[in-house]
Amino acid sequence: MTSKITVVASEVRVNDHIYSGTGTNAHPTFAWETITEVRSEDGLILLITGNLKGPHGEFWFEPDEQLVVIRYPEPATPAAAPAPTKHGHGHGHS
Repeated sequence: MTSKITVVASEVRVNDHIYSGTGTNAHPTFAWETITEVRSEDGLILLITGNLKGPHGEFWFEPDEQLVVIRYPEPATPAAAPAPTKHGHGHGHS
C-alpha cells in the first residue's frame, strides 16, 4: 500500500515519487516521477528523477519547504535464517 504524505524537502528519500505536473500527457499517473537521487547543494535540496546521463528532471527546494510525495513501504527484510548446525556422527577411532 502506498502513502501520499507531506514532508519537508530535506526528508525526501530515493524511490519516493514526486508530482511533476501534467506535462505533455494528461493522464495523472504519468505525472508522478521516481526520485533517483537526493542532494544538498548551496543550502538547497536537489531532487533528481531519471538517469543523470539520460533524460532526467531536477527539482530544487528549500530544506524546510513542504511537498507531497508518494512513498512505498520499505520491503520487509526476511528474518535471518538460522545457521545450520553441524551434527557430528561420533565415529570415534581408538
